[in-house]
Amino acid sequence: MQIPLIVTDSAKNYLTEMIEQQEKKYVRLAVSGGGCSGFKYDWDFTDEPAGRVIEDILELDPMAEMFVLGCTVDYIRELGGNYLVVKNPNATAQCGCGESFAV
Repeated sequence: MQIPLIVTDSAKNYLTEMIEQQEKKYVRLAVSGGGCSGFKYDWDFTDEPAGRVIEDILELDPMAEMFVLGCTVDYIRELGGNYLVVKNPNATAQCGCGESFAV
């Protein structure tokens, strides 16, 4: 079975920290309509996965799978700030902040 997305070690470490702080079991990644480019990534915490669990830490909403197939979730640390990013090779457009995309 193909893994729909890759979680880098940096992202895995960050998500683990966030899960521990929130006292939850998983971070949920979903996709919904909205944002500058048409779709946006929605992040939340959950104890009960409704979709596939990636790396024992990230729960992928079933409706999001078709939008994130082949993506990489990374945690970027820069002088200007730290942030989670979804590198989406399927996106035909993406807003400047990286929060929304088009396919």
